[in-house]
Amino acid sequence: GTLGVRILTWLSPTGENSNLDGSAYNNKSKLEVLFGPRFFDELRGRVVLDFGCGAGEETMEMAQRGAAKVVGLDIRPKMLAKATARAADAGLADRCVFTTAPQEPSDVIVSLDCFEHYEDPAGVLQMMDQYLKPGGKILVSFGATWYHPYGGHLFALFPWAHLLFTEYAMLTWRKQSHPTQTARTITECGLNKITLPRLQRILDPSPFTFAEYEVRPIRAVRRFHHRLTREFFTSVVQCTLVRKSEAALTVAA
Repeated sequence: GTLGVRILTWLSPTGENSNLDGSAYNNKSKLEVLFGPRFFDELRGRVVLDFGCGAGEETMEMAQRGAAKVVGLDIRPKMLAKATARAADAGLADRCVFTTAPQEPSDVIVSLDCFEHYEDPAGVLQMMDQYLKPGGKILVSFGATWYHPYGGHLFALFPWAHLLFTEYAMLTWRKQSHPTQTARTITECGLNKITLPRLQRILDPSPFTFAEYEVRPIRAVRRFHHRLTREFFTSVVQCTLVRKSEAALTVAA
């Protein structure tokens, strides 16, 4: 662990990692890139829950591009306050609401780049079941999974670094840029180490099943992406979830 701290500090003395800076979505709609060009058509005239809305950028975009109402859900009061102010400035206060507890069910739940951060993803699915109208669906897109080269997110200083160093080494190194950090594990820092098999295990006892499921490869190694390697070479997980009972009724019909 101590040697690991020294190596990480030598590589990045400040404890910062700029490998995941979001630059791939510069001047683009992240929602459209990840969910496809028909995404906004699916939301038109509907009530949408943006599950894990952060500062509300995507929440506002969904309202601007046709959703009747978008509720941004987050557990961080500062983010909700920031999002509320931004929506008011953009003239969207009547169609964007930000809260820690929705007051009405939604037609569609959107979970963008959050599923790898939920501390209790199984519990989140149970919560989503309460917030979704009958016949509704959940649109999920997230990445990277834990075995992706940068699956450690801010801890992945170089490809698969998060698998080579101990949690103690990574947390100690990271504390140099986050001196108030009190987390004792990677999970406490907001990274649940989700993998493709674990996603299926979480879904199995839940109220939901896959209506659509896609794992997108890292472009640079697309030719090597297959069943045996996809755990290491998957960039984004994309899926649509529906209730098992409603999926069965659809099949029967």
